[in-house]
Amino acid sequence: MLYFEEDFNWQVTDEAEKLMQKAFEKLRQEKESKSVGYYTLGKDSLPLVQEVQEYQASSEYLKNIECVVVVGIGGSSLGTKALHSIFKEKCSNCKEMLFLENPDEIDLSKKFARIKKETTVFVIVSKSGNTVETISIFKKIIEVFDLNYEKEDREKIIIVTDYDSNLHKFANYYGIKSYTIPSNVGGRFSVLSAVGVVPLTLAGFEISSVLKGASDMINSFFAGEKENILKKAAFYVSHKKVYPMNVLFSYANCLEDFTKWYVQLWGESLGKIDTKGEHVGLTPIGHIGSVDQHSFLQLIIEGCRDKTVTFIKLENFEKRLKIPNIELKFLEKTDFINGYTFNELIDGECEATKESIIAQNIPVDMITISKIDGENIGKLIAYYELLTSACGNMMDINPYNQPGVELGKKILVKKFSK
Repeated sequence: MLYFEEDFNWQVTDEAEKLMQKAFEKLRQEKESKSVGYYTLGKDSLPLVQEVQEYQASSEYLKNIECVVVVGIGGSSLGTKALHSIFKEKCSNCKEMLFLENPDEIDLSKKFARIKKETTVFVIVSKSGNTVETISIFKKIIEVFDLNYEKEDREKIIIVTDYDSNLHKFANYYGIKSYTIPSNVGGRFSVLSAVGVVPLTLAGFEISSVLKGASDMINSFFAGEKENILKKAAFYVSHKKVYPMNVLFSYANCLEDFTKWYVQLWGESLGKIDTKGEHVGLTPIGHIGSVDQHSFLQLIIEGCRDKTVTFIKLENFEKRLKIPNIELKFLEKTDFINGYTFNELIDGECEATKESIIAQNIPVDMITISKIDGENIGKLIAYYELLTSACGNMMDINPYNQPGVELGKKILVKKFSK
């Protein structure tokens, strides 16, 4: 279960009510017209899980792999990496996963040294099929591991891309297995498409429950349980000049990569030029509690009052690790927590931090995850995707394109084409 709490008086004005109605209608049209495809990925990707499992079972090589290497960047890796980080400790039989994202020579060299060619499958992910970082790393993989992609090493490579992209054409030409991303699904909304489903399924993760959770959240939203998402979006948008930043404090280390996924989702979706020609956006800031409350909390409490704060708390870590009843000379001030679990400590810190921020009259809300399981995480992903779409539509922008990013890509080509 996911629980939502608003610890601030997020009043719905007449103007906000109009924004909510307008946004809901726009999202409904996007779903029914199929112009935006992430709304139905929870259902649409279920057959893909079985398809990947059957393909793996039919291949002697893929049945015996020990490592799945994902080569992608941004929306082609962040969501998959987030799900891997969340579930890897709960899946003792899953394969190792490595993510080759950044063209950082030190990082690439370290990871190349860990890869064994004969027990690895390389999943190359690029929606456009022309992502320069991804294709460059793919070329280096071919060189370092002497991959004969034309013949005997074809099974070691799987391509995930748009239908008829240049990368798709490459796969078809050499007979390499490929899976396509729906054309109406943007990269940062694509984790529940082949982008995430293919590598996670190959690695042995149970992804069907995540798909079900996402589908349940989206279905309930369009069936009428939309108040929390729309009210939150309307508050953000109607107060965007007062509170242009949202701080997400996730109180569990396994959610660190989810928090990075949220930063990309919001940053790339909501930083745009609106229909009036104004530069708008809601700046996402991602932190992990309790670590980052020892660095960033001071800025929230006594710095500029330009931020809202969202807490994500994990109710049950499913461990019972206790703080020992040990009294240490000169350290008696910490003894108040002796005998409690670390779960109780981190939850108490979350609640105490939240209360300290509320006391400063700063807008706060809380998402509580009852426990880490597929359905809860699927719901959380869909919740943030719906919230992003709602905010974007209320701001009169297109939350699904990224013209600012494309400009940098064009400049990069010019730099290396001289």
